[in-house]
Amino acid sequence: MKLIKYPHRETWSELLQRPVMNTECLFDAVRDIINKVRREGDRALLEFEAIFDNVSLPALSVTKEELENAGNLVGEELKNAILLAKKNIETFHSAQRFYGEKVETMPGVTCWQKAVAIEKVGLYVPGGTAPLFSTVLMLAVPARIAGCKEIVLCTPPDASGQIHPAILYAATLSGINQIYKVGGAQAIAAMAYGTESIPKVYKIFGPGNRYVTAAKQLVGLQDVAIDMPAGPSEVLVLADDSANPVFVAADLLSQAEHGSDSQVILVTTSESLLEEVHLETERQLSRLPRRDIAGKALENSRLILVNDMDEALALTNEYAPEHLIIETERYMEVARRITNAGSVFLGSMTPESAGDYASGTNHTLPTNGYAKAYSGVSLDSFIRKITFQEILPEGMKAIGPAIERMACDEKLDGHKNAVTVRLQSLK
Repeated sequence: MKLIKYPHRETWSELLQRPVMNTECLFDAVRDIINKVRREGDRALLEFEAIFDNVSLPALSVTKEELENAGNLVGEELKNAILLAKKNIETFHSAQRFYGEKVETMPGVTCWQKAVAIEKVGLYVPGGTAPLFSTVLMLAVPARIAGCKEIVLCTPPDASGQIHPAILYAATLSGINQIYKVGGAQAIAAMAYGTESIPKVYKIFGPGNRYVTAAKQLVGLQDVAIDMPAGPSEVLVLADDSANPVFVAADLLSQAEHGSDSQVILVTTSESLLEEVHLETERQLSRLPRRDIAGKALENSRLILVNDMDEALALTNEYAPEHLIIETERYMEVARRITNAGSVFLGSMTPESAGDYASGTNHTLPTNGYAKAYSGVSLDSFIRKITFQEILPEGMKAIGPAIERMACDEKLDGHKNAVTVRLQSLK
């Protein structure tokens, strides 16, 4: 990790650069995959699974027997942990339900909104080096609460053609039964356009590698909605001299082990903490099973010493981290000044891991600085809001002349006439 002390503000832009994730260079290859899936459907998917996941599949669908057996292959301790996480995720997301109240903007003019679930959604769950069964909960639970009628889940199989039983268990627990053994860009194409086996959906959710990200960007241009722009995972820890260096190092490494292109940053006002975290990170890294991956991520990472908390906050808000951990003495005061972050973790007893798994918040979050403009996945991500309005005769008399005037000045006489004929009928 790079140690940087008292950087000048004019260097911040370069200092806070993320690892380059250039998906545009993949667009031609990914577009070929998408087009082949559109043309050939299941046949293309089976061919790509043989090429990319080294597996020959007789069919894409997970069978009822596989779903039933998955429960027997997951230990009771893990089952209980998944159940606890599901309950907390349900509790937090259920509290986000929208209740649109009717608003009388003036006498005789009433407007309101109604929340309607997106009917068909697709969930992508990475399998790869870490089977993310937690992502199943984070996406499927709010989709169910929202009332989505059709929920499709795609995830890559292993070399034996199986899906990790914890993924299947979490999916079954969440009420998902349309599960398909397909990963990568081909899975995104299948959900975007549909095949003989996999239904077309209206919106696609979930993280993935560069090829998945590129595929989501391409299909999202015109054919299907996507949850948000995505990139490698990241965390920023904002700490002062009250922070525990062991905790801070552990928090940095917990995110670094996600992938070699992840980025972790410490911003602190304490030089002694900076030095202690540097040593502690190296010590803990040596004990991690995924130390090779985490070690590469640390090459993209920074330990930054600043002059005071005002500067620390300015630097943090400029970075706009996906995950922000505040380990300061007065963390609530500091948190009130945060304007750009995906999800914030407060105090020394709140690791980012809690949000990744079981506290109840969603771990599907904007990366790469998109927290300046995007929110993470929530119940709202799975719904649409339809607006309604009702104008009574007294309302038309009150509002009509203003509409006529505005339409006339915009030279849209048809708009004006739609009001004029109504006003004339009320005379």
